[in-house]
Amino acid sequence: MNASRVESRLPVLRRFVARVVFVVCAGLLLSETPRAKLSAAERAPSAADARADAPQSPTASGLSLLLTQAYLPPDFDQQVFEDLWTTWEEPARSRAEQAALPERRRMTMERYGLTPHPDDPSKSMQYVVDPSSGAWTMSCLACHQGQVEGRAIPGLPNSNYALETLTEEVRLVKVKQRKPFGHMDMGSLFLPLGTTNGTTNAVMFGVALMRHRDPDLSIVQRPPRFDLVHHDMDAPAWWHYKKRRSLYADGFAAKGHRILMQFLLVKENGPEKFHAWEDEFRDIERWIESLEAPRWPYAVNMQLAGKGRLIFQQHCADCHGTYHAAGSDDGAAKETYPDRIVDIAEVGTDRVRLDSLTAKERGDLSKSWFGHLGEDAASMKDRESPAGYVAPPLDGVWATAPYLHNGSVPTLWHLLHPAERPAVWKRTPTGYDQARVGLEVAEMEKMPTGPGQEKLSSAERRRHFDTSKPGKSAKGHDFPDVLDEEEKTAVLEYLKTL
Repeated sequence: MNASRVESRLPVLRRFVARVVFVVCAGLLLSETPRAKLSAAERAPSAADARADAPQSPTASGLSLLLTQAYLPPDFDQQVFEDLWTTWEEPARSRAEQAALPERRRMTMERYGLTPHPDDPSKSMQYVVDPSSGAWTMSCLACHQGQVEGRAIPGLPNSNYALETLTEEVRLVKVKQRKPFGHMDMGSLFLPLGTTNGTTNAVMFGVALMRHRDPDLSIVQRPPRFDLVHHDMDAPAWWHYKKRRSLYADGFAAKGHRILMQFLLVKENGPEKFHAWEDEFRDIERWIESLEAPRWPYAVNMQLAGKGRLIFQQHCADCHGTYHAAGSDDGAAKETYPDRIVDIAEVGTDRVRLDSLTAKERGDLSKSWFGHLGEDAASMKDRESPAGYVAPPLDGVWATAPYLHNGSVPTLWHLLHPAERPAVWKRTPTGYDQARVGLEVAEMEKMPTGPGQEKLSSAERRRHFDTSKPGKSAKGHDFPDVLDEEEKTAVLEYLKTL
């Protein structure tokens, strides 16, 4: 059966999958300057860093576990990875066919938003690769290990991750190689993984996974839900974890090592595995808490940034907190973070994420094993029905583009200029816009078409962010409109220093 025939039969496959109980899992949940030596906290995580003959500290153990321990069933094997290029559209397929193996692997990594492993560039940091079987298994770093200008930054959201495209093309290669489908291949036929590269349908993953569990995580047979409000989210920066008391854009779940395990709820993982892995995730949480925000690696106009700091403190600090700006003389000042939920009527950003969960769904998660069977529920009682979104910390904000909870705004300049935000934009693979502070993008008024006015391929469509789609609006957060252009320029310069 050829690839095009498989794709034509996807509606049939979807109806088949809808008749079975199936859940999908996805692993969700730089430096000083280029001229300076990077500190251990700012270097890209490496298996060599994680390994040691002596007993590891809990922090080092946490990193090692993320790089080497497979907590999920494998997604594909090395042979599938090597043949992914055969599914690509032209001219990418011909370029890959003519390329030497190392270059073809680099092209494959770039297409799917994967970061080459520092110990072995033929492997990815986002997947645990078994050296004996060649099996690739998604890890939490799939969404939480990104890059800026090709440099990996620990805990940075992976704004390049093309999960939906990767899964579609893995499925096609498996058909050619006569290999069985895995949990991602099947689940993605009825549960969208992400309609734009760099964002995922993470919230609904969690709802779908918990659908088939009791509070103690015992597996129960229930029919799948078809009323879920699917929407894409931008992953948070992990170095913000230590500042917040809760997780998620609406802040309803108390943070902790257990809640980090939520996306391991595939049918292969019963309650006993969660209990067995709990100490390991304590170490993973310690590693997350040890992460520091990366420093802006370019020149800063400190005089202008000083003016921006005063404007920021007057207009922004009530929601986003106060900071020790790099290179300033405020080192003795105390940092603050209010962890404040801003009412949706006040912030005005896309509300699909807010409306996608009920108070019961939020409460059920807090009352499950992940929330210590209700012990955490009391502390989060005020957030079972949140009125808006948590204003995030801004440490290292320069590196965390795109912005807003749905990743709809490509640069900080666009965030400060609400009327100038593009309707459609497409980023370059590793380009960085130093002037506007964020992703290097091409801006469009509407979604483009192919050379013959035909619709774009699925893979190409996902490279574009279309703010007209449900849940993807770039409107709101209009607070910068009270500033004049000089003030906005000063604030932008100050944000580089955080």
